[in-house]
Amino acid sequence: MNIKPVTSEKAVKMIEIDNTILFETERKFKKPQIKTEIEKIFSVKVETIRTHIKGNKKFAYVKLNKANPAIDLATKLGMI
Repeated sequence: MNIKPVTSEKAVKMIEIDNTILFETERKFKKPQIKTEIEKIFSVKVETIRTHIKGNKKFAYVKLNKANPAIDLATKLGMI
């Protein structure tokens, strides 16, 4: 699965306010597949996932559990 974080100004704002990280994924993957892949790769607990398809890209808004701050994951990924 190809998952890459999005580092726009809006995405960084969502990390700080909502504990949510924005990822770009392939269109063919469903929410449960994205959730298990993110939990497995980054060792975090995912609370909810919202997806948005724009053009030929699919974006996953991944809200993490309160025990896993999104800012810590963003720092590990080099987003901040």
